[in-house]
Amino acid sequence: MGAAFESVVQFLFKYPTRVFQRGDFVFSPVVPAWVLGLGALVGLGVVIAMYRRVSTIPLRDRIILGGLRALAILLVLACLMRPTMVLSSAVAQRNLLAVLLDDSRSMRLADVDGTTRLAAEQKLLSDSSEIVKKLSERFALRFFRFGADAHPSTGTAGLTGSGTRTDIASALNSTREELAGLPLSGVIVMTDGADNGGSDLSASLLALRARRIPVYTVGVGQERFARDIAISSVAAPPTILTGANTIIEAVVSLRGVHGEKTVLSVEANGRIVGTQETTLPDKGDVARVRLRIPPLAPGTYRIAVKAKPLDKETVTENNEYHTVIEVRPGPTRILYVEGEPRPEFAFLRRAVQTDTALQVVGLMRSADKKFLRLGVRDSLELVTGFPTTKEELFQYRAIIIGSIEASFFSGDQMRMIADFVNLRGGGLIALGGRAAFAEGEFTGTPIADVLPLALDRTKNDTGATPLTLKIHPTPAGLGHAALQLRDNEAASAARWDSLPPLTSVNNLGAPRSGATVLLMGRDVNTKNDIPVLTFQRYGRGVSAILGVQDSWLWRMDTSVSADDPTYATFWRQLLRWLVEAVPDQVDIVAVPSRVGPGESVTLRAHVNDSTFGDVNNALVSAHVISPSGVASDVPMEWSLREDGSYSGKFVAEEAGVYSLVAEARRGRDTTRSVSSALLADDQGADVEQAELRSSLLRRIAQETGGRYYPLAEAKRMSDDVVFTEAGVTVRDARDLWDMPIVFLLLALLLGAEWTYRRWRGLA
Repeated sequence: MGAAFESVVQFLFKYPTRVFQRGDFVFSPVVPAWVLGLGALVGLGVVIAMYRRVSTIPLRDRIILGGLRALAILLVLACLMRPTMVLSSAVAQRNLLAVLLDDSRSMRLADVDGTTRLAAEQKLLSDSSEIVKKLSERFALRFFRFGADAHPSTGTAGLTGSGTRTDIASALNSTREELAGLPLSGVIVMTDGADNGGSDLSASLLALRARRIPVYTVGVGQERFARDIAISSVAAPPTILTGANTIIEAVVSLRGVHGEKTVLSVEANGRIVGTQETTLPDKGDVARVRLRIPPLAPGTYRIAVKAKPLDKETVTENNEYHTVIEVRPGPTRILYVEGEPRPEFAFLRRAVQTDTALQVVGLMRSADKKFLRLGVRDSLELVTGFPTTKEELFQYRAIIIGSIEASFFSGDQMRMIADFVNLRGGGLIALGGRAAFAEGEFTGTPIADVLPLALDRTKNDTGATPLTLKIHPTPAGLGHAALQLRDNEAASAARWDSLPPLTSVNNLGAPRSGATVLLMGRDVNTKNDIPVLTFQRYGRGVSAILGVQDSWLWRMDTSVSADDPTYATFWRQLLRWLVEAVPDQVDIVAVPSRVGPGESVTLRAHVNDSTFGDVNNALVSAHVISPSGVASDVPMEWSLREDGSYSGKFVAEEAGVYSLVAEARRGRDTTRSVSSALLADDQGADVEQAELRSSLLRRIAQETGGRYYPLAEAKRMSDDVVFTEAGVTVRDARDLWDMPIVFLLLALLLGAEWTYRRWRGLA
């Protein structure tokens, strides 16, 4: 259809469409333009005068005939204006043309007329192909193969399809830098568009557009598979505490397999730790499947999520996704401050005391300026009550505030708690009670600003009958890891329905913008729903409100059996979630967190002092241990873009899991991060979303002044790349007055006039 349309355009308009798209339209009149303008006025005047004198012809006929004659005159005068298309084209053998060939793993997929994308790429751009011969007559070709990075290549023979990522932006940048200072006329990119490198494509295209270098893209592969399931991503926490179940979510893309069943499995270091049969939804292109990982011993685990292939599936390489999880031993210390002896304090600490990954340090006011301290490290910890310095407070990873009035805290302590969440990145959860929230005069304080619910300025009469609330999860809460009370979602939802009601004595306002409600409470009398468990991100940390005063009833109510684990499970999981992402004084991550063997990776560390202020004058290095046990140190330099941030690069030569530890030295002080992990995986990240992304390739071509070609039309590219404004060029003027369409229009106008005369009997 495209080739036929192009042939018709070239027949009628003398030139192909690319000439009109690339050229500048100008007039080059054979005589001065004012002479032609005067001639047009005279000609039109003669036509009007001639038909006005012929009074025997009806007015309508005179208007039609006069109009046809006038159009014919104007068309002739337009030809005398000599319309011209001026084009800039590359001078033969004076310019370079870069050819980028996708060498990533997704190019191995066999969805191009029974052959692989790589084979189609090699066939189209082999040394003996027609298109390469045509391009070579005009340009000096420079080939590059790319996956995560671009590397010079001698052609298509060396392509192996082994790249584990596709980074088009990085490939364009590398090519532009490699050929800087040379007359580069354009860039050809042949790929399936499975871009997942994470580089800034807009910046790369802007740099090319500034140099007027067009990019011509050729798409390879199917835009939509006929029958396929693909695990396109897995949401898993990078670090977890040992001793509890972990929930991960797999996003499964669907093509033509709706309503069918498949089995998803989870492997940890090659050992199957969980399976789940899933019925795929009847509608939509995406299914979200939650999978459970049982408690794992401390260490680093390579997690593989796999979907069992279906019959006649188009592609099976994308049925697997790899990631890495770091399991930490703990204990993680949490400060619980309570204003009065009440069951919640005792039951909560008892619920988590067997969890070796959690340690709840209790501070309960027993009398004025007297405190009961539980779980302290030594006789000096919390001896004067709540911490008065950031160094003392920031040693904890979370704070629980019970039923205690605002006047218990000084202004500095309240600001410290706000900074604990905002700057330190800690977790804060405030519990309901007769001296909590507005009832404890917290409205308008720094602590109130951190909380996810607005505090109503009108406090409740705490002596009145409290609200009795039947607790139930929201849709967000049903799938939340902290609220899974049983081994599967159905059993967990059933347990929530059977829990006894709790009570609330606090007057809480609406959730703040950005807050998420996980649990609601339905008043058994009014049937109104109020938020019970709500959280929000605040700065680096998380704040939450549990607006009930007696969650311990889930352990001691008469309807709950003595061996029921619900209460302990709830608090253990809630506190684990609260501290899960709390940063350390020194943290290190790999960007990206998964690469292919032989690819470079950027290590980024963030260094804070004991009050979690950014540190810019430290000596920082990364200690890297390869999968085979080889240790190396990578120096890291301070990034001028962000305070406290340091970065360094190394190449992950081996396949497997790398261990990363950052060390920061300031004077005599040395601080080390906890271990982080990097996965060098030959599975190939780009096969997870391997359908041809023609929209991305069209965008690249459009923003740089190039053109996108489906594989079937790629041969037309050799004629198009000649027209460019980059490199060594020459301006060429092409006449348009003698286009066949002009003579056809003139013949049609004169023929129409004669035919109308005959029809009306005026000839």
